[in-house]
Amino acid sequence: MLNQKLILASRSPRRAELLAAAGWQFEAVAANIDETRHDGEQAVAYVRRLAQTKAEKVARQFAYDLVLGADTTVVVGDEILEQPGDAATAEWMLNLLSGKWHQVITGVALVRVSDARLIVAQEVTQVRFAQLSAAEVDWYVSTGEPLDKAGAYGIQGRAAPFIEEIQGDYFNIVGLPMRLVYKLIRENFTRV
Repeated sequence: MLNQKLILASRSPRRAELLAAAGWQFEAVAANIDETRHDGEQAVAYVRRLAQTKAEKVARQFAYDLVLGADTTVVVGDEILEQPGDAATAEWMLNLLSGKWHQVITGVALVRVSDARLIVAQEVTQVRFAQLSAAEVDWYVSTGEPLDKAGAYGIQGRAAPFIEEIQGDYFNIVGLPMRLVYKLIRENFTRV
């Protein structure tokens, strides 16, 4: 549907799967940036900054191509939940999410250096987790799936039975709000 190839500033298999499923032509290139959140940085500012930084870094190599950067985080209460990295942190995050609503926030940046274009936006989806038992948390953490996912879960994977309700864009929870990306490209970069 898009008439140009995208450069995805990410090695995320989930983002690549979403673009491929939509039939979009793309090339994935890792941005390899420091993803440390700044002191006091709020979730929306954080994901927007990382998405933009990823896109701008990769765009240096692809001046005439449209580069897409994205970053996702999870917010429950006052806690911003990035990727847990280890089993103990994943368990803590899942217990924090258990039985509660939370937000999944993805920042999206589109950059084309050749005409000095930059668009940054975000998508927010509300998600309600079921009340999890200790056995469910232990089982899920033991699969290893939560370790590389914001908020310690993948809705499209083994955590699917734990999701009671969503309000908003399902694909945002997976890691790339496809409708938002399409709309931004259509309105700002090309005719499709």
